[in-house]
Amino acid sequence: MSRRTPALIAAAVLLPLALTACSTSSDSSDGDTATGDKASAASGFPYTVENCGVTTTYQAPPNRVVTMNQHVTEIMLELGLRKSLVGTAYLDDQVLPKYAKDYASVPVLAKEYPSYEQVLAANPDFVYGGYASAFTAGDGRGREAFEKAGIETRLNTESCTKGDQPMDTLYEEIREVGRTFGVSERAEAWIKRAKADNAATAKKLAGLKPLSVFVYDSGDKTAFTAGGEGIGNELIERAGGTNVFADLDKPFGDASWENVVDREPEVIVIYDYGATTVEQKKKRLLTDPALADVPAIKNKRFAVMPLSDAVLGVRVPAAVDKLAAQLHPEAVKAATTP
Repeated sequence: MSRRTPALIAAAVLLPLALTACSTSSDSSDGDTATGDKASAASGFPYTVENCGVTTTYQAPPNRVVTMNQHVTEIMLELGLRKSLVGTAYLDDQVLPKYAKDYASVPVLAKEYPSYEQVLAANPDFVYGGYASAFTAGDGRGREAFEKAGIETRLNTESCTKGDQPMDTLYEEIREVGRTFGVSERAEAWIKRAKADNAATAKKLAGLKPLSVFVYDSGDKTAFTAGGEGIGNELIERAGGTNVFADLDKPFGDASWENVVDREPEVIVIYDYGATTVEQKKKRLLTDPALADVPAIKNKRFAVMPLSDAVLGVRVPAAVDKLAAQLHPEAVKAATTP
């Protein structure tokens, strides 16, 4: 978990299944473009945007892009920008089936983060990072280093936005990426569908009492969990839960096991990714004597989410509905049965 360690989060102010109707097909040859619609580009540029403290003016859409981290890669593919991609890196799990063909056509620069030299070898004019760790200056990949090389950058705004509504941050992320690449109509269409899907899930859960939820990402001596600042927290709330560590003022962070016990979660949401399986994580929790009296452990109440569902990307609206079905199965079933 090198990209989301607690030390990195503090230093950087941090932090798959088929989608529902809140998605468009990214493998349509009519929608796939390297530079966006020319008419849109002509009317939409120059475009100036502030992103995580970096202000950039684009005279035209970037056309040689390297993405680092899965959720930003999927944003690009969802917006029909496959031909813009000249390199990608760092999957947390599997890309959605709808993106598999397009993803397979993009060179993978590294299993995790590529070096600065590997990125330069792809000759990009734009690098899009998902976590702040994508631009770790100590590894030579700082945004300033890319700027000096004439390469523009963008960081997914979950890594630098605090105190707002993360779903609104997601909408703005999609909107700004759409503007940057001259495909605003596609971005706005996605936002419209996402809002409709979120409203449909909310209707299913109307009047239900939220369940208290503890997110277990990883950790042994301490629990690495979802805090109150990221999309993961809002996802839980929209799915009919209450995050027991919502007072942690970052997207991800460490919590003591004593606090897990004290906060008595009714359900444990396990993030599924990497070499440690869900079953191994469940075993670690179920066999820890210190957790024996936690309601979720006593009742073996678990829900599972791919990590890529729980970060600021295009999977979120569908992920809300999937988590709701695990937290409140009877209510969701009743709402969807004719």
